[in-house]
Amino acid sequence: MRARRLLLYAALLPLLCGCATLRYYSQAVSGQLDLMRRAVPIDEQLARDAVPAALKAKLEAVLRIRRFASRELGLPDNGSYKSYADLGRPYALWNVFATPEFSLEPVTSCFIFAGCVSYRGYFSEADAQAEGAGRRAQDYDVFVGGVPAYSTLGWFDDPVLSTFIRYPDAELARLIFHELAHQLLYVKSDTRFNESFAATVEQAGVERWLAQNGNDRDRAAYDRLQRMRREFVALVVKYRAILEQYYQEELPAQEKRLGKAGRFAEMEAEYRQLKVSWGGFAGYDRWFASKPNNATLASVGLYTELVPAFRAMLDHEGGNLWRFYAAVKGLAKLPKEERDARLGSVLKD
Repeated sequence: MRARRLLLYAALLPLLCGCATLRYYSQAVSGQLDLMRRAVPIDEQLARDAVPAALKAKLEAVLRIRRFASRELGLPDNGSYKSYADLGRPYALWNVFATPEFSLEPVTSCFIFAGCVSYRGYFSEADAQAEGAGRRAQDYDVFVGGVPAYSTLGWFDDPVLSTFIRYPDAELARLIFHELAHQLLYVKSDTRFNESFAATVEQAGVERWLAQNGNDRDRAAYDRLQRMRREFVALVVKYRAILEQYYQEELPAQEKRLGKAGRFAEMEAEYRQLKVSWGGFAGYDRWFASKPNNATLASVGLYTELVPAFRAMLDHEGGNLWRFYAAVKGLAKLPKEERDARLGSVLKD
């Protein structure tokens, strides 16, 4: 039924959009169809002798995580993450973020079903790089980043993908909880709200998963990764604030470019100091190797900016996820300005 629905959307595309948008939707439809075609139920995978033992162990872990997600975290109990698809590529999608030269506000794109979002996703890296090149030619800052998973928001049963199946179990759980959170609640045209909510659910979910299923070594390893992730995000947030203030200054464009480059150089220097305190952990080297710019900073802020407010809401509900979900759904019904104001006031209470 859902495959037929997708094909119907494809048939209607010429009636809904112009040429450039049509090309974008066409690649999205064909990419989703290809992913669905590759998906095989995990139970069938486990019954196949040809499937490597290491992959079977990971798929069994996925089923345990999937059951935990619905029973213990109240996340949707549906067909998602009960099948497996080998994509034969390193990422499921490549997202393209673009911002003006002296702004951290990402360019938004508006779509039929998801509303307006702060990036464009492509199933082909070449297509994503071409989109990025076009934006750069218009003098935008651009970041093209691969993502291991995405959510169809419950329209389809999302499979487990080869792009993330080999993650450590805690990281595997984190990703699945995040994507299922999008199926539980998604507000059109508010990327920051959606991603921060899902990030909060993933964090709370993994803490509970490890409490029941992890050992001391697993918990210590995850805590270390989380600490480094928080410190990385804090570094990015710090320089977002520095640059936002700097861009408001009335300066000649060339002088402002030099000042911008200097502040990004300072951020990289601070990162090198962080690495020393982490014992040389290089998990964010690739991010810095891409030469961070406004778009790169925006891509991080969208996923993390409201997490402290959501965590405060969860704490206010005594850690009860069901009451937390109800409170967030109430927020989601408000106009965006009022929603943002309420979240801003949470940390002040």
